[in-house]
Amino acid sequence: MRRRHPLESKALNWFYLAMAILAEIGATSALKSTQGFSKLLPSVLTVIGYGAALFFLSLTLRTIPMGIAYAIWSGVGIVLISAVGWLAYDQKLDAPAVAGISLIICGVIVLNVFSKATAH
Repeated sequence: MRRRHPLESKALNWFYLAMAILAEIGATSALKSTQGFSKLLPSVLTVIGYGAALFFLSLTLRTIPMGIAYAIWSGVGIVLISAVGWLAYDQKLDAPAVAGISLIICGVIVLNVFSKATAH
């Protein structure tokens, strides 16, 4: 097995983080449809999605510090699942919700642009 260049590994781990976020978004979106895990297909999709999300999140921890990876995973996940709820389920977002989501976005940007704790 060939040894990866350090930058290739870091880029791959950021890809894994993106996959973890997307899997979590899919699982959380399906969770609403499980009706308390009484519906088989959405329940299976939810379990598989959360399993994939945790698997990919674990792969990111090779180069991305745990706290940073989790902060980005959860922050971006909150923003995206809020958008899914708004678009797919017609869930309303009031001004405080939009303000809070905006602060989460700002936090993720600060972590990635200014923090020396992230693995760039």
